[in-house]
Amino acid sequence: MGAVANVAPGVFGAIIAHVPFVDVLATMLDETLPVASGDDYRTIAAYSLVDNVVVQAYPPILATTGLTDQSVCYWEAAKWVARLRELKTNDSPVLLRTNISAGHFGASGRFSGLREVAFAFAFAIKAVGSSN
Repeated sequence: MGAVANVAPGVFGAIIAHVPFVDVLATMLDETLPVASGDDYRTIAAYSLVDNVVVQAYPPILATTGLTDQSVCYWEAAKWVARLRELKTNDSPVLLRTNISAGHFGASGRFSGLREVAFAFAFAIKAVGSSN
């Protein structure tokens, strides 16, 4: 969804990016992380979404992350949201929701998970409107 936001922001009325892997360059170059592979800097930089945010209008965006996510660190979404807010040319909301007690798959427990789904649905309905 980060690539869609950068390349074709007008395609969708809103974007919900759950634990977005958007800071590819920094993550892949961090040797302490299990996905690290700094072999080809230019290739990685070409698709590192946070590094390719441009000055343009973006649709409403909700990025969600978990503070204890060991697969996609919370600062990736935070950095992406900050960059989008800095460069976007319109007034569409760009929101970051960080679950302090969640990992990669969101909140544990049936009701906690349902609250996260409800939040995402509420964002989508507010962003694109409702026919009712």
